[in-house]
Amino acid sequence: MINLVLDESYYEEPKVVAEIGCNHMGDFEIAKEMVKIAKIYCNADVVKFQKRNPKELLTPEEYNSPHPNPIHSFGKTYGEHREFLEFTIEQHYQLKEYAEKELGIIYSTSIWDMTSARQIVELNPKLIKIPSACSTYWEMHDYLCKNYNGEIHISTGMTTRDEVEQIVQFYEEKGKAKNVVLYHCTSGYPVPFEDTMLLEIARFKEKYGKRVKAIGFSGHHKGIAIDIAAYTLGAKWIERHFTLDRTWKGTDQAASLEPDGLRKLKRDLLATYKSLKFKPEGLLEIEKTQAKKLRWDRHNKDW
Repeated sequence: MINLVLDESYYEEPKVVAEIGCNHMGDFEIAKEMVKIAKIYCNADVVKFQKRNPKELLTPEEYNSPHPNPIHSFGKTYGEHREFLEFTIEQHYQLKEYAEKELGIIYSTSIWDMTSARQIVELNPKLIKIPSACSTYWEMHDYLCKNYNGEIHISTGMTTRDEVEQIVQFYEEKGKAKNVVLYHCTSGYPVPFEDTMLLEIARFKEKYGKRVKAIGFSGHHKGIAIDIAAYTLGAKWIERHFTLDRTWKGTDQAASLEPDGLRKLKRDLLATYKSLKFKPEGLLEIEKTQAKKLRWDRHNKDW
């Protein structure tokens, strides 16, 4: 049985990651605009992209095959599609400089292969994301442990409970577990509510909360209601795909939040954070004024 700890210190100020991913459709100027809106309008804490080397990541057959959903393809083959969406490492450096120095929002990237891992480590961002698809890519984990001192955020979609334990033990053995933010995640686009399995967050918090730096939730569902539940169950970090228009071309767009949704999510998370406190023994100051007017025994009390 999972026991939720009723302690105000259980809840830290929530952090929101706007995962731009490839929703920029390969357009660098759109990517910059998304960074700007995520910071200025939505008040997100982090913008996150993706870095792939398609020829390393895909087999020749996969690279030369058609996109499985041609309406969302940006190339004649899946490999050409992936290449079209990629930014160079120089462009990632520019995005990092723009985000952090001009706008004051943290830049991050998911890494999908070892070439991308080495390139992004050279940029030395404050955090790097290992996506669910690479959760058991031990060479990648080992490389980050040896060559990177920032936060390592790890998603656990498509990952068994035993594998999650192996991941945490791996970082403990390397002396890097306190650099890890461990995300509960269900891999699907979008994910039905019944498949989000939010109680896993409470299990993560109980089992790993003192072994890693923090717990997170990477959601691919619709709306923002259950993100609040995820936070109250123990997820400090809330990551959602972000787009400027859900009708844009791309398989992640439909499971993404538009600016109004992301802005409201951060607003509601902060409101929830402020509310999670115990009431003191006496009356709150806000109540004393009302008690003097409304309580039946108001003439016999001195608040």
